[in-house]
Amino acid sequence: MTLRYFCLIMLVGGTVYVCIELLWRGRSHWSMFLDSGLCAALIGMLNEWAPGLPLSAQALLGACVITGSELVFGSLFNRSYAVWDYRGLPHNVRGQICPQYFCAWLFIALLAVLLDDGLRLLALGEPLPQYRLF
Repeated sequence: MTLRYFCLIMLVGGTVYVCIELLWRGRSHWSMFLDSGLCAALIGMLNEWAPGLPLSAQALLGACVITGSELVFGSLFNRSYAVWDYRGLPHNVRGQICPQYFCAWLFIALLAVLLDDGLRLLALGEPLPQYRLF
């Protein structure tokens, strides 16, 4: 992944996620742009690290990336800025991550995979992969 493409996927992924969050919660935070952009780039790198992974595996790994990033970004930014708070949800970890949102991240990660594939087609001229669910 070139630096130029990394910046592109960060910009597009961050923008798309902030728009989703604005629609879902009615607000967002600048740190979410950075976090989601970085997650989109890391999820996009799955194509290079493990080409041919089925969509279900990419979504699962992507949800793990997002959850891990949410824990790190939450520990750095959320304590001071109160961007989100999962303390009211069962089985949360320090109010930063919870299983309910991990399930939501599966769908967001799938969107990130498809976004990356579409951007690779448009920006780099790479062909779309042959998708398999499992």
